Amino acid sequence: MNQFIWSNSSKIDAIAFAADPSLPTGSQQSNANHRRNFNMLQEIRSLVLDGSSFQMRPGGPIAIRLLEGETGEILECATAGSSGTPKIIRRSHRSWIASFEVNAKLFGLLSTDTYAVFGSLEHSLSLYGVLEAAHIGANLCMLAGLRPDTQLELLAEKGVTTLYATPTQLEALVSAGGQGLGFEKIKRIFIGGGACSMALAEKCRAFFTSADLYPFYGASETSFITMANANTPDGSVGMAYPNVEISIRNGTGQVTNGTGEIWVRSPYLFTGYVEQIESDTKHQDGFVTVGEFGQLDEAGNLIIKGRKSRMVTVADQNVFPDETEQFLSKYFAAGPLAVVPVPDDKRGHRLAVVIVDEANKPELESAIDLCRKTLGMHGTPKYIFVAKHLPQLVSGKLDYSKITAWAEDQL
Repeated sequence: MNQFIWSNSSKIDAIAFAADPSLPTGSQQSNANHRRNFNMLQEIRSLVLDGSSFQMRPGGPIAIRLLEGETGEILECATAGSSGTPKIIRRSHRSWIASFEVNAKLFGLLSTDTYAVFGSLEHSLSLYGVLEAAHIGANLCMLAGLRPDTQLELLAEKGVTTLYATPTQLEALVSAGGQGLGFEKIKRIFIGGGACSMALAEKCRAFFTSADLYPFYGASETSFITMANANTPDGSVGMAYPNVEISIRNGTGQVTNGTGEIWVRSPYLFTGYVEQIESDTKHQDGFVTVGEFGQLDEAGNLIIKGRKSRMVTVADQNVFPDETEQFLSKYFAAGPLAVVPVPDDKRGHRLAVVIVDEANKPELESAIDLCRKTLGMHGTPKYIFVAKHLPQLVSGKLDYSKITAWAEDQL
């Protein structure tokens, strides 16, 4: 099968997509965003039923034509843009259908399941969840634009079984409470778009007591690369997803046992960007890298260091803010945090960590002490800043560009 289908058994519950009556006056924008996503879903359904290739845009999907030599239908959608301007990627329908089929077998996904997604359909995580649900005939529950407490009510009311969410979206859900609501039907939570900290995983297991957590690592360009589970060692994002080959290479393109650039070969890869742009993405012998660095342990578990585009030098040493953020998140359970580089006259850069509650600084300072012992002085934040909130992209990821600019203003 080379194109998406919209199964006749796939259902859309109109109540779940109605404007949120609990929002206070002046919050019409959230209702408008929620309604916009529902309208986009209906437009996607029409294009899928027509067997069309299409591009997802902020205003909704549009039909596109195949390029010369292409066979099978095409999807174009945006990367999250967490480290820069979003890029429009082009991929075959088949590249996602292949993982729909793998997931159905691995996790027992059925047409009797009910999916929920929380982000805008113009970005790939929520769009993937919606298209997987429609393809296997499951019910769909679109929750973007609603308050977390309303989202929780609908999860319970609609008997949702399967979530596709980012760590930031899950943090908002578990922080909202939901006392007295039943979530025993939620069996699986797929977590993408960022690292899931140990603290967040523990909160999710305590909150969604019947659910298994499946944090996965990948990119819009690659789709799934690894999948973690309860046996994944601390600090790793898991082993290779089925049919994925991972190669760690040094600066000269040679395979290395140490830290290097992560290259991937699989049936799930994109075909290219819509426009020629400057990026860290490279192709070679069927493999693709998006400029992420990491290493494999002896068992084949992948440890992520961070993006080349976010790597900075601190006193002439390469430092990955992502690695520091992941480490601190293991020992700071009080809420979300972000680690960003800020300029330093003597060392080039230093790291700053941003949180949202002054009362949590003592817990963070304890985590920083552990970080200093593990990652050394260069990989440890010098500054702690407290912000009113951590801005997000519409994809549900943190907006590091805005957070970095704000942190620099605090110096």
